[in-house]
Amino acid sequence: MRFSSVFLRLTFASTMLALVSACGGGGGSSPASGLETSATVPPPAPPPAPTSNVNIDNPTLTVANNTPITPGGGRVLVWADEFNGDRLDPEVWFFETGDGSQYGIPGWGNNELEWYLPDSAELDNGVLRITARPENVSGKNYTSARINTRDRFAFKYGRIEASIKLPGGQGLWPAFWLLPQDDVYGTWAASGEIDVMEAVNLGGSGGNTVHGTIHYGGQWPNNVFTGDGYNVPTNAQTNFHTYALEWDESEMRWYVDDVLYLVQNSWSTTSASYPAPFDQPFYILFNVAVGGNWPGSPNGSTTFPVSMEVDYVRVYSGS
Repeated sequence: MRFSSVFLRLTFASTMLALVSACGGGGGSSPASGLETSATVPPPAPPPAPTSNVNIDNPTLTVANNTPITPGGGRVLVWADEFNGDRLDPEVWFFETGDGSQYGIPGWGNNELEWYLPDSAELDNGVLRITARPENVSGKNYTSARINTRDRFAFKYGRIEASIKLPGGQGLWPAFWLLPQDDVYGTWAASGEIDVMEAVNLGGSGGNTVHGTIHYGGQWPNNVFTGDGYNVPTNAQTNFHTYALEWDESEMRWYVDDVLYLVQNSWSTTSASYPAPFDQPFYILFNVAVGGNWPGSPNGSTTFPVSMEVDYVRVYSGS
């Protein structure tokens, strides 16, 4: 059975965004008495289509402090979005706009080339679609979307997974990842970052490889990262695959279609002792970056528009 925006109660209710539209009037003045007219008053114009993705003020934060999951152990679903609605729920998702300058990191700290637009993320037949396009907006030559659950949903430990079909091409960088709800141990990356899945230049120099990575240590530029890649056996651009992370106090495990390909159990932060920084709640992000230090820029071989498609995202606690 499908459901969306499942929080800790495991109910199937979801909160819909209330749409407020103006009702157009179409009445004109009556012709002057004694005069005939053949003019036809046109029907009122339909109201403009509403913008799909609008952020709300004062969302409610839910934090799942999960029981860790052991390899092969039982699990209980505590949160999910199956993307079956008409539009993304702003009680669940925050829609980024811009190039990161509002946070003091233009180019999102990676020299990325896109300008994020809320409506570059949309729901279509039960799938979240994040689309990158060649568009000139605010001095950038590309648009895309970056959405996250910051201040809405965060979790610690357990398992997170998403079923995703990835975009490919030179200069494209789709990602499914986690950032700390609060920077308890300092700014990036002292409080950590967990990349459940990243891919760059799929179908080209990136082959069919996805990557799992953690970032930690000190605040930039004194940060470090560790991880590894996995060559997906079937085409990651034409097939949905399940990308998952299991996370407990002393170990993280990365899977593709339930095949374990990476284990990490060593990390640190300059601000506290182990297991910091990965002992705090993290929130969820999806985005498709264009360009940047890792993939490089698009070129004449890159096809636009191109989308990352997400069938669902789910978070489990150990049973």
